[in-house]
Amino acid sequence: MTSRPSASHQSPGPARRAHARYRDRMAALAAAAATALTALPASAASPAPSAAPYGAADTPTGFASVDALGRNGTTGGAGGPTVTVTTAAELKDYAGRRGPYVIRVSGSIRLSGMITVIADKSILGVGSTAEITGGGLQLGSTTRPGNNVIIRNIRFTGASDDSVSVTNKAHHVWIDHNDFSGGYDGLLDIKRESDLVTVSWNRFHHHSKAALLGHSDTYTADVGKLRVTYHHNFFDGTDQRHPRVRFAEPVHVLNNYYRNNALYGVASTQNAGVLVEGNHFENVAHPVHVGYDKSGPGRVVERDNVYVNSGVPETAGTVVEPRTYYPYTVDDPAAVPAIVTAGAGVGKIGL
Repeated sequence: MTSRPSASHQSPGPARRAHARYRDRMAALAAAAATALTALPASAASPAPSAAPYGAADTPTGFASVDALGRNGTTGGAGGPTVTVTTAAELKDYAGRRGPYVIRVSGSIRLSGMITVIADKSILGVGSTAEITGGGLQLGSTTRPGNNVIIRNIRFTGASDDSVSVTNKAHHVWIDHNDFSGGYDGLLDIKRESDLVTVSWNRFHHHSKAALLGHSDTYTADVGKLRVTYHHNFFDGTDQRHPRVRFAEPVHVLNNYYRNNALYGVASTQNAGVLVEGNHFENVAHPVHVGYDKSGPGRVVERDNVYVNSGVPETAGTVVEPRTYYPYTVDDPAAVPAIVTAGAGVGKIGL
């Protein structure tokens, strides 16, 4: 079990507005993290306060928290009516309405395709049994933006296409504490000039293509967009795309748990800039690729990761520091398996 040396840093930027409440959340939840760590062997159980143990926060960290593009962070449907939906027709109706809505999904809802979610929506699963199956959610269309959307605490299974597609210039999106499995194409794709997204505390399993970032090798409109934070996700036996990145910079891959990923962990292609930091790779022969398949090489800086029965990561070039945009704390990567398995997925945040 080895850790990689740190790479050089750019100077941190001035982003400090969210730092106080971020620190308060860490302190309030530190006891829960300590309990999770007791499941580790003594050699691995180094105490480390989590950036969000169990992820039980009301607001995102990472890129979805950044004030930009006319928004102060990501608030979803806050301030709008709260409704509970139990059918596909009800979900489609409220997800497509103008204005903010907090939409609570109760029980299992079967879709026949993709439902379009437009701006200012929170779609929240009730308890531990909320499920969307057979179809998925598409954030925005070419005429109706999917900005400022939150999706939390929902099990996505058996989608006929993507489970969640963040597309068509959607920005300020938070996808948190969901469970993704068994779709047809990608479980969670972010593409077509979307920006300022946080993907946190999700479990991905029983599928090949987990998380694509960037539409294609020829879609150069994504340059300067697709700034995404992936933190505290559990990539549990999925084969590839954790994420696969094109053009984006910076992409922050922080404190995720990779286990038994057959093809690779992270791939940076088409001059993307990816920071892979504080992750735990277990039984991953190719934890990080620079370039993949027919896609040209990207850039990768990796630091403070742990590789257990795993290969050597590929690295290249330099990457803009995420601290230019937001503050964060890195969990001890040796503790990441216990922290993430205890906290990721549905039924963990009391919605």
